[in-house]
Amino acid sequence: MGALDDFRKAKDDFFRRDPQSPLSPEQRLAFKGLRYFPENSGLDLIVDLEVYPDRKRVSILTNTGDAQTYLRLGKFNFVVDGVPASLTVFANEQGYFLPFADTLAGKETYGAGRYLEPEKLPDGRFHVDFNLAYNPYCAYNENWSCPITPQENRIKLPLRAGEMTFEEHP
Repeated sequence: MGALDDFRKAKDDFFRRDPQSPLSPEQRLAFKGLRYFPENSGLDLIVDLEVYPDRKRVSILTNTGDAQTYLRLGKFNFVVDGVPASLTVFANEQGYFLPFADTLAGKETYGAGRYLEPEKLPDGRFHVDFNLAYNPYCAYNENWSCPITPQENRIKLPLRAGEMTFEEHP
């Protein structure tokens, strides 16, 4: 079993057993595990951050009508199956934040998009592994408040990596 498989197994165990799980107690009883795309090494990227010269604080609305404040840092440019793409990365006190929605949103993945926390490397570049893309907690339980993916991070290509749409098992 590889590192990604170990990560996914630990996440399933957290969802199934931990009191901090986003699942309700009833959902945890029936939980069979999250669904994932197969590992895609082509979407495990090392990218440069193109810093925005006018970095500013922005408010991102949540599904509950609240707003969360982030610093709009810059963008990652990358290529998927020969198609160029870019996504804006944000930051707050917790770290780097990359919300995104692709053409699979609402079909194979959560309609409002998925999240990543890019890792800054010692050389200044970032590790962005879409295999770690995950659904926000509001995808499992409407009692959670989650930032809504900004329009600038809704891209016109599929990213077949990471978590898929959550399906409850009765």
